[in-house]
Amino acid sequence: MLRSLNIRDFVIVDTLDIDLESGFTVLTGETGAGKSILLDALALVLGERADASQIREGKNKAEISAIFALQGQLQTNINQWLDEQGFSNEDDGATLILKRVIDTSGRSRAFINGGTATLNQSKELGSLLVDIHGQHAHQLLLKSGAQRDLLDNQAQLQDQVTQVKQLHQLWQSAKKQLELAMHAGENLQKEQERLSWQLEELDALAPQAGEWAEVEIEHSRLANAARLIEGSQNAINLLQEQDGHAEELLSRAFSEIEDLAKLDSNLDDAKIAIETAQIQLSEAAHSLNRYLQKIDVDPARLKEVEERLKDLHSASKKFKCTPEDLPQVWEDIREKVTAIKDSQDLAALEKNLQVTQANYLKEAKLLSQARKKAAKILEKSVTDAMQDLSMAGGLFSIQLDELSEGGPHGLEQVEFLVAGHPGVTPKPLAKVASGGELARISLAISVITSEASQIPTLIFDEVDSGIGGAVAETVGKRLKELGQAHQVLCVTHLAQVAAQGHQHWKVSKHSEANTTISQITSLNRQERVEEVARMLGGTEITETTRRHARELLGA
Repeated sequence: MLRSLNIRDFVIVDTLDIDLESGFTVLTGETGAGKSILLDALALVLGERADASQIREGKNKAEISAIFALQGQLQTNINQWLDEQGFSNEDDGATLILKRVIDTSGRSRAFINGGTATLNQSKELGSLLVDIHGQHAHQLLLKSGAQRDLLDNQAQLQDQVTQVKQLHQLWQSAKKQLELAMHAGENLQKEQERLSWQLEELDALAPQAGEWAEVEIEHSRLANAARLIEGSQNAINLLQEQDGHAEELLSRAFSEIEDLAKLDSNLDDAKIAIETAQIQLSEAAHSLNRYLQKIDVDPARLKEVEERLKDLHSASKKFKCTPEDLPQVWEDIREKVTAIKDSQDLAALEKNLQVTQANYLKEAKLLSQARKKAAKILEKSVTDAMQDLSMAGGLFSIQLDELSEGGPHGLEQVEFLVAGHPGVTPKPLAKVASGGELARISLAISVITSEASQIPTLIFDEVDSGIGGAVAETVGKRLKELGQAHQVLCVTHLAQVAAQGHQHWKVSKHSEANTTISQITSLNRQERVEEVARMLGGTEITETTRRHARELLGA
């Protein structure tokens, strides 16, 4: 679960440290106070893209870090992933630390347990830790592909879906081979000789996908190894080793300001900035030392790389393509040679086509059966939930329309149908559901699918918009029940939902030195009464609204 979230200089947040607990946690506050900003910050450490506009005005960078507590099978899976990706384990594998730093140029750096990570790595790891249901998630329900994916994910059919996609590719490849063989040119022998010569040359070269870029990078590193080593060592000297190095100067500056800050708290920001600079400097020196341990001067390897560059470049000129395209040219020639060789054995190709099609259909039919079974379960669950969401007599159904020819996703198209009232024939969701109905159905599906999720932390960002009254209370209860098995965080404007939380955080903003700053506070019992009363009564809070708030919290 998410144990803590630490934010520095992000949008309108200056410094924010939140310690989170298990169960159902609600976040409330006035519109624009910064509730969704917290979720945006969390999304960044989970691999979302960043830009310089997210840095608080007047600051040169934003930092967000999140600490997760791991246990059980999740801990095993995460630690296995970390080992495979080359990251260290913190606290015997029971703790995971994700960090993101954005600078004013728009560049950002991601870290996993202190090690530099790519955005794809952060996103892949984040998908195992947190599932965010956004306030506009219901719009995805209008897309057939999203409906199919939702059904497959709910039924945990991802492995079968992957297998069907792979078999479909094999089938289509067999079809292409047969077509190429049937349409081979008249000068078959001459063409075969020409292509065989080209293939022999490319076989010897064996260009790999992405190799040209990798070889260029390695060549640049090897050719400039001495300069890289000297420059990196000079930087380390300036940072930590020579007389009057930066670390010593920062330490002296911190000691001066630390004492002065005790006399005047206005110097706290300067003290924190220097302390942060010390940490960043230490990280930079550590990174440079690790770099120096790996890099070396290797003339023999440099010669090999230069020869490889020369060979790849020469081949690209000969085959009239870029070096990056050589692997694809190699594959195309191989396919043509195979097609010519097999053109005299069409029977074998036709048999291969039949076999690959049969394999695909067999697995695709099993997927169809699993989808039909899962569809009935999801239909009943969502229909039952609709009755509690002011859609009494409503019906939710899933239609599986058979395709004329199977595709990479199987033999059918998935479409969600809904009838908002009794006695009405269900029709496609996009055509009949009003905005409020769509929001309620989306919420029901989100909660139901989350119940079966293996992801420990679930976040609902204003997914309860468009509902109220008794429906809101029902939603709150369902989210509270969901909090028994998951850590659930919910941004809400509804008092009925907020009153159900095990923990309650209030987000507010204030002006300070002509700057707007957002802050978050954990509410005690009496403070919760006041906040729920505000959500019920608006600007003027009366004893009646307080009494109503107490009733909601007491319930």
